[in-house]
Amino acid sequence: MQKQDKYIYPAVFSFYDDDKIGITFPDLPGCVSCGDDIPDAMHMATDALGLHLLGMEDDGDEIPAPSDVFEIKKQLKPNQILTLIEVFMPRIRDSVNNKAVNKTVTLPQWLISAGREENINFSQTLQDALMEKLGIHREIKRRKYKSKQYA
Repeated sequence: MQKQDKYIYPAVFSFYDDDKIGITFPDLPGCVSCGDDIPDAMHMATDALGLHLLGMEDDGDEIPAPSDVFEIKKQLKPNQILTLIEVFMPRIRDSVNNKAVNKTVTLPQWLISAGREENINFSQTLQDALMEKLGIHREIKRRKYKSKQYA
């Protein structure tokens, strides 16, 4: 299966009496969302599509070709509109791969105290040490933290 950088799929927006907008993707069963208004629905549809396709890629599922919009349009109900949703997958893949995950680490109390005295960012220090240990060389974008020595 060839991963693509960009996908465009038709989405059906269904308008309901409670002013909510239901979102479905005819080509992707199970890919659904909802929104409070059109801008919110567009945002939610983009998120749903990107995460659904990422899951399919990760699972090795065959990603279907988008249906002909004119065929879908023939089946719409009066409370529905058809729109195209585009996702740029590299951005979605990066955001999922760079998501921070909380890990519990056991350290001696004296080391925690010494680190706090020096305003050490334990998470960043662990990341740096792991990358060094694994031989991963990439530019590290650091947050600027104020410490006693720089204050």
